[in-house]
Amino acid sequence: MSKAVPLDDAGALTHYIEERYHAHHRMLLPPLVAMAEMVEDLHLDDAGVPDGLSDLLRRMIGEMEVHMKREELILFPAIREGGMPGIENPIAVMRADHDDHDREVQEIRRLTRELSLPEGACTTWKTLYDGLTEFIDDLTEHMRIENDILFPQFEPARQIHG
Repeated sequence: MSKAVPLDDAGALTHYIEERYHAHHRMLLPPLVAMAEMVEDLHLDDAGVPDGLSDLLRRMIGEMEVHMKREELILFPAIREGGMPGIENPIAVMRADHDDHDREVQEIRRLTRELSLPEGACTTWKTLYDGLTEFIDDLTEHMRIENDILFPQFEPARQIHG
């Protein structure tokens, strides 16, 4: 049973994001890279092979780790303290990172033909695409919670116009 998302408590929401989403991304991505490498190597000449997927996922691990560390070490502690002058600047950086992650998700979809398995795909390929579906859904919800619920609480312009 999953615990309720603390939407009305920004500090609790940051802890929830770290425990639920950051930890899950860190768990999901490395095995997906390994499976992508295996599928790319074993099926190099097969139709529909997601050539370049492992490189993209490996790059995402690095980018997302930097992003999550910035949240965990700088932004989220500031939010837990009720904000700080200029907090909209690190939030703008996080939003830009989210836009980059969204483009990377679109590239995953392109490389995998919208996560469409070729006929006769092996178990690893199926497991990879199942894991990618879980990862994409998870990342999308993670970014939605931050962009639409958490960040606007600390962006004066968005509170007025938003």
